[in-house]
Amino acid sequence: MPAMTNLLVKDDAATPKEWTLVPITDTPNPFWRATDAALPLEAQPRVNAYSVKLKNQGYKITVKTELPVLETLGASGTALGYVAPPKVAYTNTAITSCFMDRRSTISDRANLLKMHTGILTGASSTTSTGILNQASLGGVFAASVLPIPYLFTGVVLPN
Repeated sequence: MPAMTNLLVKDDAATPKEWTLVPITDTPNPFWRATDAALPLEAQPRVNAYSVKLKNQGYKITVKTELPVLETLGASGTALGYVAPPKVAYTNTAITSCFMDRRSTISDRANLLKMHTGILTGASSTTSTGILNQASLGGVFAASVLPIPYLFTGVVLPN
């Protein structure tokens, strides 16, 4: 398994920002967090990865992405000019879990990830629709040594 490295991901802002999520720890589970100097620690986007061996000898692989949203400041502060820093108003969370039988192969798991990603990116009743070319994604997932795809296909955590 490859060592944990930074994860670069773009948001959906009018002018997309590329966030750098840095590895914080891999014990007991991999955890990445952004380190944007303009945001307080609790407002940084973050990613957690989990791999659990199930009683039936299969595996549950989960990746959780959290995107905190800061409240907006209303008043301009007190009479003395003090303005409290913004706090997290809420956190949007996306979780993907896959359950893999211990007998499944990397190809089986890559195919599941390809189809699941296709559903998430806009599969419809018209072929070649959605927001991602799905034609060769299975092979891309199967061959990837990047941390998150490899977690799903190789059923191992980054170290």
